[in-house]
Amino acid sequence: MVDSQWSLYSLLIAVAGIGSFYLWYERRGSSPREMALIATLAALAGLSRLPFAAVPGLQPTTFLVLICGYVFGAAPGFLVGSMAAFTSNLFLGQGPWTPWQMIAWGLAGVCGGLIGLRKEKMNGKGKEMVSRWLLVSLAFLWGFIFGAILNFWHWLTFIYPLTLHSYLATLLISIWFDAVHAVGNALFVLFVGGELIKLLTRFKRRLTVSGLPVERLNGEVVHHEKNG
Repeated sequence: MVDSQWSLYSLLIAVAGIGSFYLWYERRGSSPREMALIATLAALAGLSRLPFAAVPGLQPTTFLVLICGYVFGAAPGFLVGSMAAFTSNLFLGQGPWTPWQMIAWGLAGVCGGLIGLRKEKMNGKGKEMVSRWLLVSLAFLWGFIFGAILNFWHWLTFIYPLTLHSYLATLLISIWFDAVHAVGNALFVLFVGGELIKLLTRFKRRLTVSGLPVERLNGEVVHHEKNG
């Protein structure tokens, strides 16, 4: 009974955390264009799971979410990752695992955003190469981090008793699936990531320019949007 309560409490905390972030982002005042782009990227990342659903562990969603976070920042990265999980599960099946997938992919987007922030602070000709290999390494690690988060949900929900030994055993059972996930992530970033970053960066610049410049008219802020 105690173990089942832990599962319920953790699920409620996960849902509350996701809801709080969404509420914060809404109050942050994002532009309609930004929200439309985030929704499109989330749908793309979520639907990318479908062609690979027959291959256990191979999930390009993780790599796409990392790249989105890298280009657009940590907060949009979390939105893309969490929405991608919900979108894909409309086809693959919703369940109590969905909030945990939303958190896991959301955090992957946050990590991508942190790497992007690091790149902006770096100087020198080698910054692009350093950032690329950081992304490849991060993508590889996230195959195992994602598995650890989902295994944590599985452990709380289905395993008895809840001990460190039983959790490590749960991790060990899924290690091959997580390894496929990790290697797939790294290969996706290595061979496709560069072009995708360039494409999304162009969208980001267009989005940024569209909302600028800003001027004050009679004490009120006025945004001038440019076409194209």
